[in-house]
Amino acid sequence: MDVVDSKTRSRIMASIRGKNTKPELVVRKALHRRGFRFRLHAKDVPGRPDLVFRKFNAVVFVHGCFWHRHEGCRHATVPATRTEYWTSKFERNVARDDEVRTRLIGAGWRVATVWECALRKAEHVDVAIQMLASWLAAGGKEIVIEERRMADLLARSGLELSDPET
Repeated sequence: MDVVDSKTRSRIMASIRGKNTKPELVVRKALHRRGFRFRLHAKDVPGRPDLVFRKFNAVVFVHGCFWHRHEGCRHATVPATRTEYWTSKFERNVARDDEVRTRLIGAGWRVATVWECALRKAEHVDVAIQMLASWLAAGGKEIVIEERRMADLLARSGLELSDPET
């Protein structure tokens, strides 16, 4: 059972953006500050990636953990109502993401996926952006940036971390 009425749920769902999300803006602003220049949602690139770095032959997707089903992430929950609908929708999203990634790599693009959970804490954002900037410059084929990796890197660096469950 939903905790809000259907009109409220409809308004909430209608307000969810597909472009220019908060996590995407965080990545864009941080990379721009570091001197990286990019195109947004290029129509001529398969999947219309969030960021396109033609100079580096690289694309970046900033995925929401809920919508793109970040495996093992606590934010990738399934709504309690209409579970068949949501499961089907999520499966289509994941299949489309996989197809787009395969097409991009096949066309010679380098692909980065930054998960929303990696950007939820300020100390993680800096590490995530450093990882992304290093990857762009180094020339790796593919990178996935997620909260689990942030926590591991920060733990190895000796910095204090807040509880990841908060």
